[in-house]
Amino acid sequence: MNDVWKLVHAERQALIADLADLPQRRWAEPSLCEGWTVHDVAAHLVDSARATRLGFLADLLRARMDFHRLNERGIARERGDGPADTLARLREVASRTTTPPAPLDTRLVEEVVHGEDVRRPLGLTRAYPTEAVVRALRIQVRTPVAYGGGKERAAGLRLDASDSGVDVGDGPVVTGSTLDLLLALSGRRTALDGLGGPGADAFRSRD
Repeated sequence: MNDVWKLVHAERQALIADLADLPQRRWAEPSLCEGWTVHDVAAHLVDSARATRLGFLADLLRARMDFHRLNERGIARERGDGPADTLARLREVASRTTTPPAPLDTRLVEEVVHGEDVRRPLGLTRAYPTEAVVRALRIQVRTPVAYGGGKERAAGLRLDASDSGVDVGDGPVVTGSTLDLLLALSGRRTALDGLGGPGADAFRSRD
């Protein structure tokens, strides 16, 4: 398997390319991440790329262990003076290899899921590398919802990705593309329509 950072850096560059010609007014459109605009997501990705293990813990303590407050402060810090400034900051951090105290594959979750948070509302598409989406899916299945994952959503179900052959869990089957399963695990309701199988209704009822 390829080094995770090669995949992460490729996703950062792909999103930068997609945002480069985006009209300024469209940066204000709502993303799939509830309460965040496209601009907010871009700023969050800058903040996430800058994060270090010690820096993240210090910021979390300052946010009184509130992840929502932590993210909002990070967005405010990295939004810059406007979309052009935020895009420039994305370019600056694109090759970074720092991470908060979490498994490295969570960096793929950040880039793929937030990439779709931006692309789907804007009508943009990307053919993600299968490895990147599969690794993100596998880590999200093990990560609790409280930490941005989907462990509880997948409990007692078998997720069968039709386009990658990935089959995780045990129970009634939920089918869908690897990307839709990843997004649904991550709480993006727009992906629920792409799910099928005898376990799909149970999955939807948990969100």
